[in-house]
Amino acid sequence: MGRVKKGRAISGWVIIDKPAGVGSTTVVNKVKWAFQAQKAGHAGTLDPDATGVLAIALGEATKTVPYVTDGLKCYHFRVVFGASTSSDDASGTVLETRATRPSDADIEAALAPFRGDIMQVPPQVSAVKVDGERAYDLAREGIEMDLVARPLWVEKLAVLARPDADHVDLEMICGKGGYVRSVARDLGQALGCLGHVATLRRVWSGPFDAEGAATMADIERLARTDEIDSLLRPLELGLTDLPELPATPEGAARLRNGNPGMVLASNVDWGDEAWASHQGRAVAVGVYKAGELHPSRVFNL
Repeated sequence: MGRVKKGRAISGWVIIDKPAGVGSTTVVNKVKWAFQAQKAGHAGTLDPDATGVLAIALGEATKTVPYVTDGLKCYHFRVVFGASTSSDDASGTVLETRATRPSDADIEAALAPFRGDIMQVPPQVSAVKVDGERAYDLAREGIEMDLVARPLWVEKLAVLARPDADHVDLEMICGKGGYVRSVARDLGQALGCLGHVATLRRVWSGPFDAEGAATMADIERLARTDEIDSLLRPLELGLTDLPELPATPEGAARLRNGNPGMVLASNVDWGDEAWASHQGRAVAVGVYKAGELHPSRVFNL
């Protein structure tokens, strides 16, 4: 006999406006406890000092996490000129300082190579795995790593404000795997003045926006009450970037059993990834072929 899962079989998204000073895993665990959920995960870690959108999936919504993680994200951040640090942000040890400061025109010119398809080296203190270990664990042991550059799509990188000679506020919209701290580090190097991140906020992530997001105070206040479900958003929001195909009743039944099922297609081609719905709820994600969806993920709702 299989083990009975503890907690509620609840599915959906909880969007938290994460405060500074707490790690993403701590927030996920708190939300899971507050909802008494059987399962929880998140769509993209935020540094402990960062604030903003932390999208947390409960139950069956965890199957949609990759589609949110792969989507575009928007960050607002402040770069401090004049110093490099061990972590590429204000929490690290200062490694080197320089007195030079860039002009507004220098900054605008230097931003151009950071847009579009670029190669980016992750920070030493990052979640990248090196020989099976996290880079941040090795960095804490004083081990300096030669991390490999990774491809990144940067849709937008623009100046929001220049409060003074020592700082610039930037907005970046990028794809999966982007490190704002690397942008600050590399921009400082390109300008010859060095730089690191002072503050960072994720404004939106895929379909989820910081405006209207729940706070940790909301989670504390409503924890383990019936009212907390008012913070839950539909699982289907995690599939916004995929086309929706209504399934026939018979097709929905077949899909729920993991078999190809008939769907009504209008805007997809053979081989496209899509999701099937029935009576407004997600049934499965899969590949469309000749009038049927061949499922790769099935939702038990």
